[in-house]
Amino acid sequence: MTSLTGYFLIATPQMPDPRFARKVIYMCSHEAEEGAMGVVLNQPVEDVSLAVLYESMNIPVPDILLPSIFLGGPVEIEAVFILHSSDYQARQYLEINKEVRMSRDPQILQDIAGNRGPQDYRFFLGYSGWGPGQLEYELSQDGWLTLPADYEDIFSIAPERMWEEITLKHGIDISLFGEVTGKA
Repeated sequence: MTSLTGYFLIATPQMPDPRFARKVIYMCSHEAEEGAMGVVLNQPVEDVSLAVLYESMNIPVPDILLPSIFLGGPVEIEAVFILHSSDYQARQYLEINKEVRMSRDPQILQDIAGNRGPQDYRFFLGYSGWGPGQLEYELSQDGWLTLPADYEDIFSIAPERMWEEITLKHGIDISLFGEVTGKA
């Protein structure tokens, strides 16, 4: 199977796991023999703000509009992951493609506060992970639709519209997906 790194996983109406119903995952890493890792882009955390994260790290809260924190998935939900544009050079990062990187470097918080951070970024608590072969199995069960990811879609679409908007952009009415799929 071709690597899905840098792709979207879109939950189909047939998704059996309710935690992922109507979710859009951006794939950060995918190697069939090692497993896969991604973050849910459209599940903001209602009871945790980025200001709380700043305060917990004893960093002055910047006087800017702070974005939501998202629940990246059910794995390591106490850990913070930052998806950001490649214009920012973190000390350690995972390069997903030429435009997008993933980091856990807390320096990003200070740099955002000092207006030296990445142009675009999203913060996540936890991530979505699959063991070797697990994602391939889920794909064979029609739980996910894979689509190429566009940079603008990652950082610009409102979370509540993302599931429908990304699929429509690719000419797919996801609400009809279950009615037109089948097995040959």
